[in-house]
Amino acid sequence: VVVLLFVAPLLFKATANPMTVNPVDCHDVFNQNRANQSGVYTIYPSDQRFGIPVYCDADTAGKKWTVILKRSDGSENFFRPWDHYAAGFGDINAEYWLGKENLTTHKQQELTLTRCLCSAGDSFSFNNGMKFSTFDKDQDVWNNNCARAYMGGFWYRYCHQTNPTGVYLWGNAAYGAPSLTGVIWRTWKGNVYSLKSITFKIRPV
Repeated sequence: VVVLLFVAPLLFKATANPMTVNPVDCHDVFNQNRANQSGVYTIYPSDQRFGIPVYCDADTAGKKWTVILKRSDGSENFFRPWDHYAAGFGDINAEYWLGKENLTTHKQQELTLTRCLCSAGDSFSFNNGMKFSTFDKDQDVWNNNCARAYMGGFWYRYCHQTNPTGVYLWGNAAYGAPSLTGVIWRTWKGNVYSLKSITFKIRPV
């Protein structure tokens, strides 16, 4: 199990407008509602009129985290086009992607990892500064299409050391499947082992 905790100022709005009433992230949820239990809450990250459900974690490292990606059982297909990754998809109680439009208000999505609080090594910073890519919108720096080749949507470079939105294989991906297409974390299990679960969580600085 890999749980990634990011202090990532470019991925989420660090401070809310003083006039804002509805919470824009889980940090606001816990502060405004004085809630202290992890669970599903409603946030309003991009438009105060329309809320979206999200899992908020109040138990990890004594902080308040917004869960933006959850893989756990292979119930969801993550090989999806750009508009799906923009809007978000999945089951909040199982596997889901929160949606790029709900991660940032910037027009250009780029990845900046300030700190990774994890014990499985750093397979993430390789992708720092990259734009998000899907099979129908290739923005990596490879002369091919990383998202199409490795069957996911991610901030690919050329291509990756982790593939959190890859094919859910759980176990040794070499059994009938190309290496690097699974949910890999290279610095922990190498290129051919697909993780059982992985979660991305962020909080404002």
